[in-house]
Amino acid sequence: MARVLYLDCFSGISGDMTLGALIDAGLPLADLTRALGSLALGGVHVHAQKVLRGGVSATKFTVHDDDRAHEHHHHHDEPHDHQHGHAPHQAHRSLLDIFTLIDRSALSAPGRERAKAMFQRLGEAEAAIHQMPVDKVHLHEVGSLDSIIDIVGVVFAMEWTAADRIVCSPLNVGGGTVQSAHGLFPVPAPATVKLLANAPVYSGGVQKELVTPTGALIASTYASSFGPLPAMSIESVGYGAGERDNPTTPNVLRVLIGQSAETGVRPRSERVTVVECEIDDMNPQIFGVAMEQLYAAGALEVFYVPVQMKKNRPGTLMTVIVPPARLGAIADVIFRETTTIGLRHYDVDRECLQRDIVAVDTPLGRVRFKVASRDGRVMNATPEFDDCARLAAEHNQPVKEVQRIAVQAYGVQYPAAVRPAVTQS
Repeated sequence: MARVLYLDCFSGISGDMTLGALIDAGLPLADLTRALGSLALGGVHVHAQKVLRGGVSATKFTVHDDDRAHEHHHHHDEPHDHQHGHAPHQAHRSLLDIFTLIDRSALSAPGRERAKAMFQRLGEAEAAIHQMPVDKVHLHEVGSLDSIIDIVGVVFAMEWTAADRIVCSPLNVGGGTVQSAHGLFPVPAPATVKLLANAPVYSGGVQKELVTPTGALIASTYASSFGPLPAMSIESVGYGAGERDNPTTPNVLRVLIGQSAETGVRPRSERVTVVECEIDDMNPQIFGVAMEQLYAAGALEVFYVPVQMKKNRPGTLMTVIVPPARLGAIADVIFRETTTIGLRHYDVDRECLQRDIVAVDTPLGRVRFKVASRDGRVMNATPEFDDCARLAAEHNQPVKEVQRIAVQAYGVQYPAAVRPAVTQS
């Protein structure tokens, strides 16, 4: 059984609506702030508050900057995301500036690569629209610290959900026109259209910009498919508030998280694509970079095996396991980053244990456990290594000792080997 996240974009999607919805669904704001690292230090801070949108309780995620003076001189550029709570201060940052900021976050290495890959796509979209080389692009609306925090935050939040599959509804893009750095554009804005590519879109009754470029980037990066709500049992739901309170329909993004409920003989099996190639002529340092890029492009697993090849040369078998929908993107990365001139791919069934994240309070602090179960019976319960390493550093203890304490605390909190109720850690 796979863990599914559904993005219900009946009133559009933006970066801060996505974060608001995931916080509403249980993501702790403290964990998010920690992941932002030094992005959330100094004059900038983030907060979340409950608001009403069309009579529905939702969480509004906001970035506050106490010291706006250094970015305020570009205030004539109304950002696309302004309607979703971002202040109109703008820094025209290049991709290199943004990559430097992402490296200052506390995201995992694959998370940092994914955030950079997302901004790279954004830069390429802008470059194509304005007929300029990508290294000359200065991102206006999405170059502000607000939008960088949105994207870095969403990358962390999506990792936190531990979703195996993300499905997105058709997107209500809104209507009317929107003011941007380059003048008045019809909705959806050019960058939004380019980023959404083949995703199904429509225009509802609200004549405002509902899908921002950041929102389009998130939906198209993470969704493996678009369509109606898949068969699933819902474990948690979150509502993320947009800036406006529309009188006709709640201006919220809804996220539904739960377990897929596909019918069939083998409910835990799913189709994945295996991509393979052998390489014997590449600088071995490149393999590390290629692995990071493949994970950023949506690979489920990447591994390398030493092999003996033709002409008795030692080489490396690269194997990448991907959701079938991501095959094209993964093939692009392999051909771009490595020296191979061909690859094989085939579909196989994959069977996984059900995975849940539960929070366990130990004498040293809170540790998340990944609990793997089958038919309600726990097969494995493993403390998250990153949590143990952090507590080990804080308390000057060996990591193995923190792991032992954590496992002991888990045994006390969940004595029976039966799947514990999932806590929103």
